[in-house]
Amino acid sequence: MDRSQSIQRQFGAAAERYAASSYHQRSPDLENMLNAVTLTGTEKVLDVGTGTGHTALAFAPSVGSVIGLDMTEAMLDQARELATRQGATNVEFELGDAMALPYESERFDLVTCRVCAHHFADVEKAVAEMARVLRPGGRLLVVDSVSPEDPAEDTYLNCIELIRDPSHVRNYSVAQWQAMFERVGLTAEYKGTWAVLLDFEDWVTRMDTPELERSQLRALFDRAPDQIRTGLGIRSGDYYGFEIPIAMIAGEKSVN
Repeated sequence: MDRSQSIQRQFGAAAERYAASSYHQRSPDLENMLNAVTLTGTEKVLDVGTGTGHTALAFAPSVGSVIGLDMTEAMLDQARELATRQGATNVEFELGDAMALPYESERFDLVTCRVCAHHFADVEKAVAEMARVLRPGGRLLVVDSVSPEDPAEDTYLNCIELIRDPSHVRNYSVAQWQAMFERVGLTAEYKGTWAVLLDFEDWVTRMDTPELERSQLRALFDRAPDQIRTGLGIRSGDYYGFEIPIAMIAGEKSVN
């Protein structure tokens, strides 16, 4: 099974749970994205890795049009249902790959990508594609879970993410994201990091993680060294959870 098939299998089965996820609907990073750009109401927006459409639908009332793109049809079906229930008429949801966007260059004023880039097999190619479809002066907003700068915490976080979800590739550090933006000609601006507390049961249930892997994760939480426990805000024992760092990087495409 290749990575594309793995993603479609994992997220096709989880689509309804992601549509109902309180984190994806109301987490602070979504509001921060909306506040990070000044909108006139005429913008053409592309939301890459839209999933069940929460980000696309959050921007829809303030812009001219939005396209939400995802590679899992079941997620898009949920997004269309949400759009219908919310009465959003300026949003379309389309099937496609972030690493080969099916749009002409310089089409969009704003491109967003929220909590999905850690699944991209070639994240640099995806960033290059998002930059390509931006008009000069356009903006790219990426929000994703990020790796801590400490190597041990980085290893731990990516390890538990992969056990929980085999379609995970890796989280990148803020510095790595900034470098990726700069390499494709975007001026990068770090907008901040938010520690989001994830409840263990909700986190594994949303992805339908098998019980064997859940047991492995509980063991990793119980045995985490003090440095990692402190750095990632790990709770274990009667309650399991941890604080995942979510960061936003903004990029602007040169007008030259």
